[in-house]
Amino acid sequence: MAPNARLDHRNPLVIDTHELGRRPGALQRLTREIDAPRDLGIQGVIGVPEGSPVELDLRLESVMEGVLVTGTARATAEGECVRCLEPVGLELEADFQEMFSYPDADDRGRVIAEPGDDAEDDEGRLFIEDGLIDLEPLLRDAVVLALPMQPVCQEDCPGLCSECGVRLADDPDHHHDAVDIRWAALQGLAGTMTDGEKDEMSGAEAGVDEKQEK
Repeated sequence: MAPNARLDHRNPLVIDTHELGRRPGALQRLTREIDAPRDLGIQGVIGVPEGSPVELDLRLESVMEGVLVTGTARATAEGECVRCLEPVGLELEADFQEMFSYPDADDRGRVIAEPGDDAEDDEGRLFIEDGLIDLEPLLRDAVVLALPMQPVCQEDCPGLCSECGVRLADDPDHHHDAVDIRWAALQGLAGTMTDGEKDEMSGAEAGVDEKQEK
């Protein structure tokens, strides 16, 4: 979060640190349940549905340069098995820790006259704004890291039949008889022939076999 960004204290993911104060060593523990924000997870793969409950256990510690936030998020993620396409439910527990810096202090806790002058130093840092911190970027990163990139319904899921798409876990004995592609065209032709034509073809094949024997 860049300095001077405006945070809404009504947002459940925005934490007020005024009660904690700026005395190094001060601690505050918080527990709250929030509704999952939109697109919390790996888009198109697996994630926490928007509006579903997310439990947060937080530990806020005041240090010289800001507030160190340590926490755990618990929720239920939903997705689709990459092998058989069945729905997947996953109990998620994501741990995170991040430093939120005072905008008027450098990385050694010293007060600086004009915060934010060096954009390169500020890039990637999270800041406290008017005593408020925004946990949403931190939560999103933690959830993505805790989720599997290729979710499966079970570790040994056999997937789908490559020929007909049936779910192999439901039919362990499922198989297809191998067909010699050299005879596939003749088999298709035989299916369109009349009984008389089949008899003629059988007679012709028998004659060929007799000549070969001689």
